[in-house]
Amino acid sequence: MGVPLAEGGGRWVVVALAVPALALLHSPVAAAVALAVPALVAAFFRDPDREPDGDGVVSPADGRVSVLREEDGRLRVGVFMNLHNVHVNRAPVTGEVGGVVHHGGAHRPAFSKDSDRNERVETTVGEFEVVQIAGAFARRITTYVDEGDKVERGDRIGLIAFGSRADVIFPETYTRADLRVEKGDRVRAGETVLAPCKTEQ
Repeated sequence: MGVPLAEGGGRWVVVALAVPALALLHSPVAAAVALAVPALVAAFFRDPDREPDGDGVVSPADGRVSVLREEDGRLRVGVFMNLHNVHVNRAPVTGEVGGVVHHGGAHRPAFSKDSDRNERVETTVGEFEVVQIAGAFARRITTYVDEGDKVERGDRIGLIAFGSRADVIFPETYTRADLRVEKGDRVRAGETVLAPCKTEQ
């Protein structure tokens, strides 16, 4: 049995199927080559099951740690997702969703310093916050949770279509000394432990 598609990914595959259909008007060979497009889109929207690598706060995204800094006394860890990464985002801890807020904005490359001004969705889970940031090509952030929902650590909370970034903002009780990852490390959503849990959820 294959890896399932992420919720909301099916419509993108349907759209991509139009490419080989249009190519067929040109030639069967072109249509055969164009079949790679929906296959690649389906691969992009894959949604494999994940299990945490032990206790602690897990990564909200697949990719590479691109941001590690303190803001207003709180630690922020950002994960840049390339096109080949799984783009389903997950809850870093168990807790209640305190709010889901969408902010419009620019669409600069998600790895750039200016990406903090991009379109984003901020989801609060307990004392933690997950910020989904749309990239230059990504113009669609899909959320799976609403205020008041209860989520378990590693549960799916949303999806960003194509290149993007997902950050987790820790409570003030966390410092860099608590982190088990460094800038440049590769991480996996719902699996890689970023830090131990220090608060009751």
